Amino acid sequence: MEMPPIPPDTDHATIDGALDTLAGRATEWARLPLGRKIEMLEGLRPRIAAVAGRWVTAASRAKGLPVGSPLRGEEWTSGPWATVNYVDPLAQTLRHIQAGTVDELLDGRVRQRPDGQTVVRVVPDGVYDRLLLSGVEVDVWQQPGVTPDTLAETVGVFYQQADPEGKVALVLGAGNIAAIPPLDVLYKLYAEGEVVLLKMNPVNSYLGPVLEEAFAEFVDAGYLRFAYGGADVGEVLTRHDAIDTIHVTGSAQTHDAIVYGTGAAGKKRKAADDPAIDTPVTSELGGISPCIVVPGDWSEPDLDFQAEHVASQKMHNGGFNCIASQVLVLPEAWEQHDAFMGAVRQTFADLPDRPAYYPGADDRLADLADAYPDAETMGETRTLVPDVPPEPGQPVFTNEVFGPALAVTSLPGGSASDDPGEWLERAVAWCNDTLAGTLGVTVLIHPRTRRQLGDRFEQILADLEYGTIGVNMWSGAGFLIAQGAWGAFPGHPRDDIQSGSGVVHNAWLFDKPQKTVVYGPFSPFPRSLLLGETHAAPKPLWFVTNDTADVTAQRVTEFAASPNPLKLPAIFASALRG
Repeated sequence: MEMPPIPPDTDHATIDGALDTLAGRATEWARLPLGRKIEMLEGLRPRIAAVAGRWVTAASRAKGLPVGSPLRGEEWTSGPWATVNYVDPLAQTLRHIQAGTVDELLDGRVRQRPDGQTVVRVVPDGVYDRLLLSGVEVDVWQQPGVTPDTLAETVGVFYQQADPEGKVALVLGAGNIAAIPPLDVLYKLYAEGEVVLLKMNPVNSYLGPVLEEAFAEFVDAGYLRFAYGGADVGEVLTRHDAIDTIHVTGSAQTHDAIVYGTGAAGKKRKAADDPAIDTPVTSELGGISPCIVVPGDWSEPDLDFQAEHVASQKMHNGGFNCIASQVLVLPEAWEQHDAFMGAVRQTFADLPDRPAYYPGADDRLADLADAYPDAETMGETRTLVPDVPPEPGQPVFTNEVFGPALAVTSLPGGSASDDPGEWLERAVAWCNDTLAGTLGVTVLIHPRTRRQLGDRFEQILADLEYGTIGVNMWSGAGFLIAQGAWGAFPGHPRDDIQSGSGVVHNAWLFDKPQKTVVYGPFSPFPRSLLLGETHAAPKPLWFVTNDTADVTAQRVTEFAASPNPLKLPAIFASALRG
């Protein structure tokens, strides 16, 4: 399979010239009339549509996905669709800011929890959400101190400045998911009012020319520049005097290398919390994401469907997701524990092999095999680590594998005679205290069990210290929802950064979001009706077992780029065959 061409490294003189241009345009962009900014944002839709096919083809070739493979749907959804789907919600927010009608944006969507925390229902957001995201609801919980009365003041705070000064942001793009670099660029441009130099990651730098074409209007105006190369280019950029802010997607080790430096000197600086740079750094750094299974009475179809769900949480994009569920947390005494594990094991075994394209995967998997000799390998690289003792310090609880490996641990209790809420409370405390990172967590709970817990269930969610919580939906799907805030649970200090600091996406431009909670269906339509779920959602598009994902994802991308109700029947017809 022919690999897409990789641009050459950017030399120092070109970097200096790019930063000179950006610095000269920074205040112009910061003060550009909002109407003009909205025009440029909406101009992205046809440009993304024009490059989408080449974008997906290039990414599929680089990841070894053959023509006709349903797995190419991953490249549609996590590339051009995620990017173009961000445009409308962000433009809607900006138009309300421009008109001074933020209160109308929030009207009817805000509630206050018994403890005073403010919650905003951001999805569904319009008729198309109700059709294409049937059964999905999304809440953004605000940080303590934000009240319904003060919430509007936290929306789009950059635009509350009279004459803002311009800044130059460096965005260090991720190499795994294609939408991360352009979405991070858009957040810097529109939420923070900064012009951007985007350094592409060497792993997917082949996408740079495609993105340059899509963002041509921003490039031509001098508000965006691109750079290419490895760690040496990154070091030049992170130490450059023209850079005012930095945003990085990667690992905690990458963050520490930027902030403190490398080697013995870097370790010494970190120990003293003495940064090598004074540039503000925001980050999204992954971690150990758990999937918690709440005990209940599940049917055999429930077990099979949720086994596909768990496999998809791990194997989407070949396992190379910072939000991939790495630890499956089961109730030890649950009567269906072994049946569910059997379904998970069988689903993993039945998946097709795919290349472990991301650098370092073989070494990380080898380290895992050394730590867990009983690990089971399925196919070429898929790895299942069963029966990990739930004790602190286990390697799979502290080290992100970033590859096709799933660990399983079981916590005591969870029989039919036990209180499922009590078990879930213990599981929440265990995850908070034992697992590294706070980016995302998934909770799988039968609708009957959830109804049994009532309001207590939301209090349990309140206790989860994660940036995105998925309820019957992989927390990674929250990445695709523009209206949600994406990032770590707030509060990590610089010298213990965990999953990072700050947020991106966040199309409603909340200044102080705490977490995003995504609620999804427990079962697909029409079986969902038997469980009292009123939705028409088929098998999710991001499931690795979805047979029509490639076709459906292309159609929803084309719809997002140019919405037309006449396109909906073809989308539904394909989705229902998945």
